[in-house]
Amino acid sequence: MSFEQASLLILLLAMLVLFSFERIRIEVVAIAGLLAGYALGLYPADQIFAGFATPVVITVIEILLIVQVLARAKLFDDFAARWAAARPSPFKVISGTSSLAGFVSIFMNNIGAFAITLPVALRLGVVLSIPRRQLVMPVSFAALLGGLVSLIGTPANLLVSDALAKATGAGFRFFDFAYVGLPVAIAGILLITFRVRRLFPEPDAVPATISPGTRRIIVERRVPEASPLIGTRLSECSTRYAIKPHALIRGDNFVFGPLDQSVINAGDVLLAEGADGVFAELAAAQALIADIHPDGLPPDFTRVETVVMPESTLVGSRIRSLEVFHHRGIAVAALSMRTPRIEGRFLDLQLSIGDILTLEGPRMAIAEALEESECLPLAPTTAAEPALLSWRPFALFACGVAASAIGLHPEVAFAGVVLSLALLNHLNIRQAMADLNWPIIIMLAAMIPIGQAVASTGTAEAITGWLSLVVPISHPLSGIALILFLAMALTPFVNNATVAIVLTPIALEFARTGRHAPDAYLIAVAVGASLDFLTPFGHHNNTLAMGIGGYRFSDFLRAGWPLAVASYGLALLLLALFWL
Repeated sequence: MSFEQASLLILLLAMLVLFSFERIRIEVVAIAGLLAGYALGLYPADQIFAGFATPVVITVIEILLIVQVLARAKLFDDFAARWAAARPSPFKVISGTSSLAGFVSIFMNNIGAFAITLPVALRLGVVLSIPRRQLVMPVSFAALLGGLVSLIGTPANLLVSDALAKATGAGFRFFDFAYVGLPVAIAGILLITFRVRRLFPEPDAVPATISPGTRRIIVERRVPEASPLIGTRLSECSTRYAIKPHALIRGDNFVFGPLDQSVINAGDVLLAEGADGVFAELAAAQALIADIHPDGLPPDFTRVETVVMPESTLVGSRIRSLEVFHHRGIAVAALSMRTPRIEGRFLDLQLSIGDILTLEGPRMAIAEALEESECLPLAPTTAAEPALLSWRPFALFACGVAASAIGLHPEVAFAGVVLSLALLNHLNIRQAMADLNWPIIIMLAAMIPIGQAVASTGTAEAITGWLSLVVPISHPLSGIALILFLAMALTPFVNNATVAIVLTPIALEFARTGRHAPDAYLIAVAVGASLDFLTPFGHHNNTLAMGIGGYRFSDFLRAGWPLAVASYGLALLLLALFWL
């Protein structure tokens, strides 16, 4: 093995580990890896930033710009109201909202489909008393499955199509992925719909205060005079009041000492964790009260739950530094953390992707702050920008899809859509560019030269040689099965675009070594990279779902492993049937 090959493998392994840990922002890891690759001599200087000009990245940017317009159209609001009025069964709601997410995901990126469909699902869940945990995970999985169907459903599809075009002169057509993707998506949506009600039973079967569907939050509350908590030892809080104390503050000082010797006094401040319903009951009983609105409630007061998106400016910030809320008179009343790290007081807590903030304040101010900070509201707010009621954006987008389907390059077709939306004043390009999910775009563009180096340095050929000692890759189905397995094994820990970039050169080398057409191998890469059901951090949709639905890590394993196994078997069968 040459120095270049060894250094590239070490670089890729280090980047994959850093991506999976999420300790460092993904765009920082990607740029650092890109520069490290240049320093190691893996590609020349004129190729360092070549990824930003590739058709794949340009198409992703165009789709994200178009999605911003379509998201404002509130297309499914009236649909949700009519559906709720019909009082459908929980099974119909779960399967219907999941199918809707899958359909939308065919024509836009997975996160956009999830963000557009989730408010519909949550609204129906509240009206029809369907537990949130039965809705959020199926919608997330369905958005991933829908991306399997079309060329633009996910960046992984665009990446493998671009690789095929470079290898053979022609990429995949718009719906070439549907031969495998559509049956897998339909089967996956049906399977998760049937399983989710057994995995997360109705919360009415157990007391509300300990319902598995109730989100656990962290709050800081004052103990008023005559509170029943006065005289209670901290060690007794869990059994008597179903809350877990993290800190007791008296005056401005922490009360240190063993929990069984720390006694709550009137006027103390308690930093505690528990179910949201428990704190609501304690507030109603005047046992714990919040002092976050000393001047009284504003006339247009509202309470909104919002999730910290991957592209949000709040990631890594502490609550005390959230000026986007503080200077608008918005209070952070509670926090549901994906990975609780309780250090100091409530204002010292640090935010990460998927955390859920409970905000209280003026309705319009909250809407403006959420737009500025790029957070996703989980309850209706007054939009800072008026809803778009015109049908023209959808007609223009449909024209772009049709043009791509008949052979026009996607980056050209959707550039025309973006231009038309701008000329018709539906899209402010300058503002929309500022609102893009730049961390994902930077990561995608930075990884492309590294992925190309896997082929140019001979690393793909070396890896293929090692694998051929274990699997008879001369038989196409064996090689495809291995590629599909590798993609599904990597994607629970690394985003699907990175998986596609790393495995595409290896898949092409498999095809070259076995003297087979590369189409089936590349479809296997794209499908496997999107079948991400086992962890909450492999794809942003699952990360957001974990925070919104209040799931545990094990919930994804329990719900996802049958879906992963079934999808693998069905995808392999369809690949053999249609592509070999």
